[in-house]
Amino acid sequence: MTFTDTPHAPQPVAGDRRRWFALAIVMTAAFMDLVDVTIVNIAIPSIQRDEGATFSQIQWITAGYALAFAAGLVTGGRLGDIHGRKRIFLIGIGGFTVASALCGLAVNPEMLVASRILQGAMAALMVPQVLSIVHATFPAHERGKVFGLFGAIVGLGAVSGPLLGALLTEWNLFGLEWRPIFLINLPVGIAGLILGRLFITESRAPRALKLDLVGVALVTLGLLMLLYPLTRGRELGWPLWGYASMAGALLVFGALVAYERVKGARDGSPLIELSLFRVKSFAAGIAVQTVFGIGLGIFFLVWTLYMQVGLGWSVLRAGLTGVPFSVAVSVAAGMSVQLLVPRFGRKVLQAGALVMAAGVLVYLWEAERYGQAITSWQMALPLVVMGAGMGLIVAPLTDAVLSEVPREHAGSASGLINTVQQMGNALGLGLVSVVFFGVIDEGLPPAATGPAFVDGFQHALGWVAAVLGVIFLLMFALPERPAQHVEGAEETPAAVEKEPELVS
Repeated sequence: MTFTDTPHAPQPVAGDRRRWFALAIVMTAAFMDLVDVTIVNIAIPSIQRDEGATFSQIQWITAGYALAFAAGLVTGGRLGDIHGRKRIFLIGIGGFTVASALCGLAVNPEMLVASRILQGAMAALMVPQVLSIVHATFPAHERGKVFGLFGAIVGLGAVSGPLLGALLTEWNLFGLEWRPIFLINLPVGIAGLILGRLFITESRAPRALKLDLVGVALVTLGLLMLLYPLTRGRELGWPLWGYASMAGALLVFGALVAYERVKGARDGSPLIELSLFRVKSFAAGIAVQTVFGIGLGIFFLVWTLYMQVGLGWSVLRAGLTGVPFSVAVSVAAGMSVQLLVPRFGRKVLQAGALVMAAGVLVYLWEAERYGQAITSWQMALPLVVMGAGMGLIVAPLTDAVLSEVPREHAGSASGLINTVQQMGNALGLGLVSVVFFGVIDEGLPPAATGPAFVDGFQHALGWVAAVLGVIFLLMFALPERPAQHVEGAEETPAAVEKEPELVS
């Protein structure tokens, strides 16, 4: 039996207890993806040391995941619309589990990078189905509570990821060093695969858009042409072909725009809905998301290397040092959405950019003043300030960007926001070779490595502060106040723009 979720068709059944099992399964998958992003950062120095990875390889361990995730997000969502969200979710979580095993069993840095790219591609199949399955499984009056729970899961992932990564690496379970940070996904993924088959209800969109594989190929090619020379350029002495590749990336992106215009006119299913960029607040918001992703990509990788290589701290000490930052993000995010944005609107996001920049500048001052003698408690103040600023931005930003987007394009716009944030993150990770490794001499003796990494961290913080200044200015193009939600319209923009068809 099939039925369509329209005003004239039955809605998801509130009395079906299986929906709560389905919710636990998809939330666990979302948590697994969130933790996987943060858990790897804290273990990067251990991976670099144990595997003998080059600086560009450790950048690609993180950037490869972000790039594959970004390139596949929109397509992953559409595959769920066409072939069924449950089916694609199960393929995604199964593939993510296999990729995690390959990461944990990697015999060299090249295998680890390739496995991380596969992991990101599988996450792009899995993650877009989460909110779509919730949207299809729960009746409208229950979705507010469910999406609130989802927000709590996001906050928990941000807090627990670095600490869990630090503990697993520090414990050195069975002599496996850093490998358990990936292998821990195996029992979780297998359980999700088995239980998902039993409890998740299949759903799909009755009027699903077509795939745009050419668009995906052009996006991926353009980003590779930009990122590869950035990450390898320093090691190779900045060859001429690298500059030619980065210039050629602009031509590829131009071809992408032209193709998407034709694709949209031909069948109405482009990868990128270009008409959205006529909405000033959306265009500015996409710029904010991209630049913000760049800043975060730079900071988190450099910060980890600073603490563990520059200061010589253990992975556990580095993980514990980051806890105040994560807690501050979670607390500020909750206050931002519930209390501040309804009253002050856009000013809250701009205040977040300034507060976060202030925290970065205080951190820069402390790093210069104390050098390698800096302590965890001295870092607590700038980290709490930075976390509070980030929390004021991340929670309300999506609503602000989408507030003037036509309802029929809400799903496409939301997918594009997530995509460009991941692309910005990948670009920021690529820029680490310029703003951090670019000021560190090669072949340093061990005694000089720590001070060089401390100096590189200070240089990178200056770039992060500048990025936050750009974000503050871009935010002037956002609406002063997000559009008010219509009573009874609990659908979130992240849900697909088409009503789901439930299949039983």
